[in-house]
Amino acid sequence: MATDLHPLREVLLRVGPESCPTEMNFHCHTICSDGSLEPEELIAQASEIGLQHIAVTDHHNTQAFQRMAEWLSVRLDQGFSCPTLWSGIEISCLLNKCLVHVLALGFEIGHPALNPYVHGDAATGAALRADAVRRAIHEAGGLAVLAHPARYRLSYTELINAAAELGFDGGETWYDYEWQNNWQPTPLICEAIDHQLQDLGLLRTCGTDTHGIDLKGR
Repeated sequence: MATDLHPLREVLLRVGPESCPTEMNFHCHTICSDGSLEPEELIAQASEIGLQHIAVTDHHNTQAFQRMAEWLSVRLDQGFSCPTLWSGIEISCLLNKCLVHVLALGFEIGHPALNPYVHGDAATGAALRADAVRRAIHEAGGLAVLAHPARYRLSYTELINAAAELGFDGGETWYDYEWQNNWQPTPLICEAIDHQLQDLGLLRTCGTDTHGIDLKGR
């Protein structure tokens, strides 16, 4: 699927500074990687909060997806309103010789192109390069998003430009770099990232990067 036709694209076009954590969340973790919540606990919280869209992005792992999908199926059969669940994974790679994280969103679970990235650890060799990761995500029908661009040793300006040149689809714009108990985007940094991504014509996402037991914080 061409990324400009991806169904998640229309959702991401609506993302803004107020979207997270109560409407959309495209970055969070379960015990399947380094999170604290069982997949069923996380999706139950998402439903209680009233999230409309969610992607769980465990590191190099998609095991939580099926468990959450099954939980949602039961709830939907019971007539409850539930969030839309999108596939997600957080992948480590090298971008401009800097180790960064990439969020793959809305891809086909089990697609062979992502095999190097779903075994719990970072890939090695050529598969660790950002262009290889971007290509694999696209082959699997997903969108490639640079996670938390202002958390690396290189400037977010340089990294976002490099990601754009490689054909990334977007960047994680609204993020709590201060890691507060109650999530809220960090002023100035997030606004600058938002402006740069808009100027480049890239999509913007938001996420709590939750590792603890409260989906409204980190």
